[in-house]
Amino acid sequence: MAVTSEPVLAIDVGGTRMKGSVVDAAGRELHGCTRPTPRADGPDAVVEAVVAFAADLTARAGGVAAAGIVVPGIVDEDSGTAVLSANLGWRDLPMRSVLEARLGVPLAFGQDVRAGGLAEVRLGAARGARDALFVPIGTGIGAAVVLDGRPVSGSGFAGEIGHLVVDAGGAACGCGLRGCLETVASAPAVARRYAARTGRATPVPEIAAAAGRGDDPAAVAVWAEAVDALAGVFATCATLLGPEIVVVGGGLAESGALLLDPLRAALDGRLSFQRRPRVVRAALGDRAGALGAGLMARERLQAGVGSAR
Repeated sequence: MAVTSEPVLAIDVGGTRMKGSVVDAAGRELHGCTRPTPRADGPDAVVEAVVAFAADLTARAGGVAAAGIVVPGIVDEDSGTAVLSANLGWRDLPMRSVLEARLGVPLAFGQDVRAGGLAEVRLGAARGARDALFVPIGTGIGAAVVLDGRPVSGSGFAGEIGHLVVDAGGAACGCGLRGCLETVASAPAVARRYAARTGRATPVPEIAAAAGRGDDPAAVAVWAEAVDALAGVFATCATLLGPEIVVVGGGLAESGALLLDPLRAALDGRLSFQRRPRVVRAALGDRAGALGAGLMARERLQAGVGSAR
């Protein structure tokens, strides 16, 4: 397709809300807003809500040349299939063909974390890097693996580092295993493990601050365990993938140096011959997924009917 300067549509479908934008060829947002995700009404209702949201944004813009839509869960970008999204109730849904037919424009369909990683590499904290790992740490822990400038999909299964086992005798994980990284280092895990030691329900930022001050032994221990588990997994990733940079995002990254300083030190102590990645905080926040969707849409437009990932 020869025309590449027209605006494109970008939508990041989350478990609670959808973030949408219409962006021009320079990446500037022309129109943007959010809407609730009606997941309680079932998977078909979510599809209809995405179509209606896309139609509304397209009408505001007076038309778009392509669209990029990203969702959580296991997504096979090559086939355009939502393999599994527990949050949205989708399983083996041919989402790209369904939405492309409904929207009437070329559609790039992908996974939210990989889209966020693409955005951080092209526009954010890892700008200029060829090999990077983007790790949002929040309710869960996922990763986008970017090698030679392209996100790695693995037919949708790549990047599930939250389910690497770090404690074989540890707590049960929602995936069915025990001692996964998410049971130690996700935000809910940090809060849960602190409450188990103290009997107090405490917000994670307060736990992080107390760990930084060093005046709360329970906070120090829980935080150190989370950092150690993350460092171990990052060291494995450094050995297998050789990233030059690890971009840490999500809610836990909001603690800034309280997380990143000990994490850098712990990771450094676990490496010898491996490339030593820089560990930095994400730059794009919760906009990363939508920005990545916009980049994917632009690639889809430029490729015409070819593959867009």
